[in-house]
Amino acid sequence: MKKIIYIFAAALVLAGCSQKKEIGIQLYSLHQNFNDIEGVLDSLSKIGYTTVETLNGGGDPNCFGIAPADFKALCDSKNLTITSTHGGVALDRVDEAATLQKWSVLFDALRTMGAKYCVIPGYNFGSTIAEMKQSCDHLNRAGALAHEYGLQLGMHNHKGDFNTVEGEVILDYVIKNTDPDKFFIELDVCPHNMGTADPLHYLKTYPDRIKVLHVKDEKELGESGKVDFEAIFKQFYKNGWEDAYVEYELPFWI
Repeated sequence: MKKIIYIFAAALVLAGCSQKKEIGIQLYSLHQNFNDIEGVLDSLSKIGYTTVETLNGGGDPNCFGIAPADFKALCDSKNLTITSTHGGVALDRVDEAATLQKWSVLFDALRTMGAKYCVIPGYNFGSTIAEMKQSCDHLNRAGALAHEYGLQLGMHNHKGDFNTVEGEVILDYVIKNTDPDKFFIELDVCPHNMGTADPLHYLKTYPDRIKVLHVKDEKELGESGKVDFEAIFKQFYKNGWEDAYVEYELPFWI
């Protein structure tokens, strides 16, 4: 938990905060403590976090085995607001209607919890342009459905999203082939998830599409010196957005 205390303080400094800003946290950051989720939430509240991005893996409407209304009540009791989740539903390319029905279940749960974002933590867009186009068309429809529940649908990038398919960079193709009103990007600025791509390039090129940031480094924030957090936050705020979540993934990928 000391790591999370440091990360919270670093996030505020790196965001250039002269006054209090709300910096959320992706609950995956406390994965080692999931056996005591109430204790985790209590500690985060005491540190100073006010908002969380939770987990609804595979479209599960429950969080950590807790029903949506009960999980919201638990977060409320700790003065934590649920503003987002990492959850998604894989596209059944043969039966899209069944996929959309699963999205409805997840969206209904998120509406109950009071979230405004549903962020897909990773997505297989396909290995051909035709499959990618099908995926984008589906996400436009899922995004329209999300609006019916008062939500916005988006995705979190990983290194593989900067690979190319038939000469097209996957993430750029997705941005260009999804509706800005129906689908957004939660940009994870860590080199581990950006590869050699530049987060500032994406923030400047697609200012209306990157609505949320995931903030982390190879270790604690600012540890590697590879991420220009001050420039990233300045551009992000200039673009008109402010929602950001710290995510701490150790020890899995270093």
